[in-house]
Amino acid sequence: MSTSSYAHPEVLVETSWLADHLQEPNTRIVESNEDILLYDTGHIPGAVHIDWRADLQDQLVRDYITPDKFAALCGRNGITPATTCIFYGDKSNWWSCYALWAFRLFGHTKVKVLNGGRDKWIKEGRAITREKPSIQPATYPVPAKRLDAEIRAFYEEALAFSKSGKPLIDVRSPGEFKGTITHMPEYPQEGVLRGGHIPGAKGVPWKLAVNEDGSFKSVTELKKIYEEDCSLSPEKETVVYCRIGERSSHTWFALTYLLGHKKVRNYDGSWTEWGNKVGAPIERSS
Repeated sequence: MSTSSYAHPEVLVETSWLADHLQEPNTRIVESNEDILLYDTGHIPGAVHIDWRADLQDQLVRDYITPDKFAALCGRNGITPATTCIFYGDKSNWWSCYALWAFRLFGHTKVKVLNGGRDKWIKEGRAITREKPSIQPATYPVPAKRLDAEIRAFYEEALAFSKSGKPLIDVRSPGEFKGTITHMPEYPQEGVLRGGHIPGAKGVPWKLAVNEDGSFKSVTELKKIYEEDCSLSPEKETVVYCRIGERSSHTWFALTYLLGHKKVRNYDGSWTEWGNKVGAPIERSS
């Protein structure tokens, strides 16, 4: 499928291209999965593993790591601000998009996604290895700040969007959106006390954006889903959310990079915050 009609086609890397460019200069392949054990069972040659929970999140406060810890993480993985990071992983790239979004949170601009992710690469019979790459440590300057105000939304902002009728996109499964279940199908209950969705939000499951092989749908199909059916505008603000921000990072990527929407923010507190917060308004649908 041609990606030339996307707003930023350069952010998608096809498996065929990557197979021929595993030693591309100033590039680091980054695997990030929901299943943190997958990397050790076999990964793309040269890829490093970044654990979305252990590496990118604070281990005490529910928040992301500080800028100095991000700089240290990049440095030990041989990443500098000039390094292009190609992210891939399981679950049709949920978690790799989450890692990419976190890198953008710290201002790292040179980011790409392997279209179709880990599953597509393996199904095509491409090379995998258990050998971990030998990485030359690099120096990454400490970012001046996280871009919390630019690409991240917090509870109060999501609430304001709800009250004012601004675009809120809930990318969870239909059952989660309706409130009939409080977790993803086939997943354990994760401690959310109330089911439903943020009042005024539209339910647009993340999976609508991808094909059967996990690759992204065409720009025409994406525009139909988000701009025609949901009335989203490239120039207007949109807040996306899910359970902890991983599925909504996937939708954030599609809206921001493939459709060129300029003001998309990810509410990473998502339903595990909203569904447990005292006094948070909840809507349910049949």
